[in-house]
Amino acid sequence: MSFQIYKTSLDRHWKGFEATIYQASAGFDEQSFSEHNVSMYLGRPLLVTTRCDGATSRRLQVPGDVKIVPAGLPRVWETEGATTKLSMFVGPALVCSAATAMGLNPDRVSIQSQLHVNDPQIEHIGWALKAELESFEPFGRLYGESLGLALASHLLRRYAPVAGNRLKGGLSRRRLSRVTEYVRENIGGDLSLLDLADVAGVSPSHFKTLFKQSVGIPVHQYVVRTRVEHAAALLRGDRPLADVALQAGFANQSHMARCMRRIMGISPGRLRCALSS
Repeated sequence: MSFQIYKTSLDRHWKGFEATIYQASAGFDEQSFSEHNVSMYLGRPLLVTTRCDGATSRRLQVPGDVKIVPAGLPRVWETEGATTKLSMFVGPALVCSAATAMGLNPDRVSIQSQLHVNDPQIEHIGWALKAELESFEPFGRLYGESLGLALASHLLRRYAPVAGNRLKGGLSRRRLSRVTEYVRENIGGDLSLLDLADVAGVSPSHFKTLFKQSVGIPVHQYVVRTRVEHAAALLRGDRPLADVALQAGFANQSHMARCMRRIMGISPGRLRCALSS
């Protein structure tokens, strides 16, 4: 069996999480990974045989079907035709962080293998990742890591023992101030969910929940809004629009224009004209 990578997050420097879209030829293969592996089928319906942890599944795979294989567990699979899959890798450290945030003992958490499952939540995350990997204007590192954390948390809720209390309240005023100041000072860079959580002094899972409780919107939306506000301020000068986009942390000029129209209801060019009049 041969493999050809179509799209991957390896060059995006996500922490604790990776995703790859690949095509595999017909045949037989045995795999084992150091991370928890969640794969989602993308290709045309195909008969697939999978063996893992003493169980065997032989089913017709259709787009959206999911397999879950815990870290270090060998898996054997065989297909009668070429396949296309999205393979998601969740690092043990990310699962440990998510478990701690959920009130679980990370040393006693055990994600169970699933050779074939229909899971709307994982499918939703999978299609969002596929769109992010294929986009010419990706939302960026913070968005990708947020999807990875959402996947880790869902695996723990659905496929491992669940316990713990729901969080109440939000970030303290001091911690929130540190985070928002860090975002402003580094708005031109590729902000990471783990970095922002580290600034706040809480786990990534706690941070996502507490930040939304404090501000009212998810952290990645807050960052996009801050980028738009910074770009709007830069438009008072005579910098080229492409330079403004990069200094505000957008992927390119069109990415900035799309976000600015969505949030402010005006294009960068028209805003510059309005500011100069």
